[in-house]
Amino acid sequence: MVPIAVAGLVVWAVAGLVLLLFFRDWLTEHGHENWLWTCLAGFLWGFPGLAVMMRHDANRRRRRAATARQG
Repeated sequence: MVPIAVAGLVVWAVAGLVLLLFFRDWLTEHGHENWLWTCLAGFLWGFPGLAVMMRHDANRRRRRAATARQG
């Protein structure tokens, strides 16, 4: 699950950087500056998601180890 969360962070970061570097004037002309804020929000919300996925993976490993010891 962690790679999925990291991939989401990377996608939002790349999208925001591409918009910022190559399309900022177009976004301003057409009133779409909020797209940059959307990318920033997606990137920042990815960190709590990453923390949740890390905890989920750790719990899954712990459960599997406990099952292996019992069986």
